[in-house]
Amino acid sequence: MDQDAVRLLVKVTQEGDFSQLLKLFQSCGPSACQLVHLGRSGDSLLHHAARHGRLDFLHFLIGDVGMELEVCNLDYKRPLHEAASMGHTACVSYLLRRGARVDCLKKADWTPLMMACTRRNLDLIQELIQHSADPLLKNKDGWNAFHIACREGDPGVVRYLLTAAPDVWRTESKTRRTPLHTAAMHGCEEVVQILLERCGYTPDAKDSCGVTPFMDAARNGHVSVARLLLAKHQASPTAADTLGAQTVHHVAVTGQEEALHFLVRELNVDVNQRATGMQLTALHYAAKEGHVSTIKTLLDLGANIHAQDKKRRTALHMASIGQHADAVRTLLQLGLDDSQDASGITARQHAKKPHIMHLFD
Repeated sequence: MDQDAVRLLVKVTQEGDFSQLLKLFQSCGPSACQLVHLGRSGDSLLHHAARHGRLDFLHFLIGDVGMELEVCNLDYKRPLHEAASMGHTACVSYLLRRGARVDCLKKADWTPLMMACTRRNLDLIQELIQHSADPLLKNKDGWNAFHIACREGDPGVVRYLLTAAPDVWRTESKTRRTPLHTAAMHGCEEVVQILLERCGYTPDAKDSCGVTPFMDAARNGHVSVARLLLAKHQASPTAADTLGAQTVHHVAVTGQEEALHFLVRELNVDVNQRATGMQLTALHYAAKEGHVSTIKTLLDLGANIHAQDKKRRTALHMASIGQHADAVRTLLQLGLDDSQDASGITARQHAKKPHIMHLFD
């Protein structure tokens, strides 16, 4: 079959023109039945039909033409992956009734259930579970379907998975992140509430970098979730990660100023608290990232503009190292003088770009 005919078959499948598909199969003859891997992705017509929710096409291609149900594309996706990832419940049901493997794996070890959990579609997830999909299976990153559901934040899906598999929450990714980390990071407050009520997570459980769910919530600006973790989970606002950085430092890195006010004004966290490793303050972190507004907020909250880290570097050094002209200009205007660090290097010397170096003139 020539490429023009193949492209036309794909086009009518995507667009859902079933009568045209029948005509093309009649005109192409037996060669149309041999079509498997089409285009760069290696998708078959079944992949296209499943992705676009064309149930009548699936009936025809599988039931009448006899195309292989478990055909894989170049990412090892089956038609069931495609239907699940796009939320087409009727297509998923049909493929399962025809005998599709419910826990087939695509590249990176994703199952159809994992892909279904990227959609807020409880009926679809129930259909897969009722056909014995295993929510405890993990992908290459160590995530199971529950991690993904907690990221998406649908309370109904989370409750259902906890009912269907009560131990599904007892899981960590390869970087030791729990579903509670995931829900907190993405600001899924109602899901966090469910997890705190129904699951036995240890307060301030740390991932492989030492990050807690409270840190995740605060550094992503989800102050209401951080409050919930404080009230219901005894989270510590001063827990430190593996580098000795506390939540106030993480929040300075991401420039979340509401969270800074929350930590310093409401929780009385020391704005000049140093990370135990390099003795960096929140001001150092904000300057290195070039967050001018955050620098000003920290100073308003009582940050010491002259604070030095373990190498005697000030925030001005950090802004120069990060090559952030606006931050350098701001710190100079606020009265911070250039100085040598412990190695005898000035902030100006850290600047690599001429327009930043000129700011020191």
